[in-house]
Amino acid sequence: MDNWLERQQSALAPGVAPYYQEPLVIERGEGRYVEDAQGRRYLDFFGGILTVSIGHAHPAVTGAVADQLGKVVHTSTLYISPPMIQLAERLSQWTPQDLNVSYFTTSGTEANETAITMAQLATGRQEVIALRHSYSGRSHLAMGLTGQAPWKLGTGGLGAPVRHAHNAYCYRCPFGKRPDSCGLECAADFEEFIKTSTSGSPAAYIAEPIQGVGGFITPPASFLYETVKTARRHGALFIDDEVQTGFGRTGTAFGIDHSGVVPDFMTFAKGLANGLPIGATVTRRDIAEHYRGPTISTFGGNPLSMRAALATLGVMEQEKLVDHSKAMGEMLREGLEELSDRFPIMGDVRGRGLMQGVEFVRHDKEPAPDLAVAFLEACRRQNLLVGKGGLLNNTIRIAPPMTVTASEMADALAGMRAALDEVMAAHPELQDVLPTRVAIPN
Repeated sequence: MDNWLERQQSALAPGVAPYYQEPLVIERGEGRYVEDAQGRRYLDFFGGILTVSIGHAHPAVTGAVADQLGKVVHTSTLYISPPMIQLAERLSQWTPQDLNVSYFTTSGTEANETAITMAQLATGRQEVIALRHSYSGRSHLAMGLTGQAPWKLGTGGLGAPVRHAHNAYCYRCPFGKRPDSCGLECAADFEEFIKTSTSGSPAAYIAEPIQGVGGFITPPASFLYETVKTARRHGALFIDDEVQTGFGRTGTAFGIDHSGVVPDFMTFAKGLANGLPIGATVTRRDIAEHYRGPTISTFGGNPLSMRAALATLGVMEQEKLVDHSKAMGEMLREGLEELSDRFPIMGDVRGRGLMQGVEFVRHDKEPAPDLAVAFLEACRRQNLLVGKGGLLNNTIRIAPPMTVTASEMADALAGMRAALDEVMAAHPELQDVLPTRVAIPN
């Protein structure tokens, strides 16, 4: 068999690092399943990091892309591109109120950078507020926006005018408060943060409704509502980063819907095109009027990605996947909470819809990244793929394609229970870990 790991380590930068002690070589996928080079099938509950939103090799998407391949692959935005216009119009039917002007790129990084630039031009200001534990992408500016030191490579955007406020990470409240009051405490601190740690005149406030790479940290709805209100009082525009939470993933159309906030910008990528490269920044006409260029994204708005996104949204609408995600998410959450009652090493279960995280701990909420890795490996032996993340590297991320069925959900939960049994059998000293899961208000 080809030694793909050795060849990757020789040919690619070391930062391209795969999961697992024996890395997985995936050769094909269909629906919610993928198959490795040996023909072994796995139930995929991470979906290419929340990117395969409606399942692998979905015929609607592959058909649309194949049709476009036979017509034209690339022309650039210097010419009229009907698929790009059609997708912009379609997005305006999903997004709230008067957010109806789009700019297309090829990634969430670019979508966020576009929103930042637009906000700076519209306000005439430079400073940006982001949240601790956030992740905004891999460019210089996006690393500056990111609130996790390990992801700030090189200078990591440290020279960018970005200030990081506390997020309502209620399981580990930065103010030592009870989980039921942590969100409001962090929101109250936001006002003082702006007055003491910024110029007082920020251009933008950017936040993920649920922090993806941060470990699916899910603040109470009141936190974003209050902090956006405060940021706007100081003249900032609000950028809602929906790269991971968008289009039904959390059981509502968008993650921000849980907070009752109408953003000034929404940024999208990942699941919008079910795996093809895409980024989209959507805003109001009065803001977009300031973004006149010259500017261009060479591959932004390319017809292949636009057709894939149109097909993906079509499936989401026809199959009512927003409602389906809510129902399947409730089944997933109930199953995870039942497991956490049996296995106290699952210190916190959090998330919304089909975006659920589990933080692994030892005594007194001590972070246990080794147990998270052990669980990840044990799930693979159960033919189940999940993800991992968080600043403490101890959070398992669970996010299947939104077309997941009830029987597949039951299979996944059974696989997780078997994996937990295996982890506990290998660590008998954990039998007396005390439960630490607490109810955190939404």
